[in-house]
Amino acid sequence: MTSSTDADDDPALLREARALTPALYALGRVLRLRGPGEAGLTPLAPSDLEVLRHVLDSPGVGVKTVARELGLHASNVSTTVRGLVAQGLVRREPDPHDRRAVQLHPTAGAVHGMALVEQAWTEIFADSLAALSPAHRTTLKDAAPALQALAKALREQPR
Repeated sequence: MTSSTDADDDPALLREARALTPALYALGRVLRLRGPGEAGLTPLAPSDLEVLRHVLDSPGVGVKTVARELGLHASNVSTTVRGLVAQGLVRREPDPHDRRAVQLHPTAGAVHGMALVEQAWTEIFADSLAALSPAHRTTLKDAAPALQALAKALREQPR
């Protein structure tokens, strides 16, 4: 941990986090590594997929903002963006408020491709959910709002 907080002094909370973290990491890994291939698309590096997902979620975002929000170096994001532009997935437009900066926008191909990837993820998860008991599936479905809140809290946590 980067700083001492009340959570650091709560052994039960730390045990809960330790139990949950590997499972969430494994799920994230599946999403990062699978999907494009199953959707019939050229596989993207995990960092490419992460930057593309951010541009899809925030059209008009700048490189510095993407870097800050994803915890990456701006130079690495710039390199990733160049590759996404070359693949026809992202386009750069001058920022109307600062001509030195650019805004990143997804292309129609990126929107369509991500829809295919998300459908592939849905099918991957559905196949796996089918192997679980109805009780586990219900628990996971009911946990979705809490997981979304956890993701938001993680994004908003100071680095």
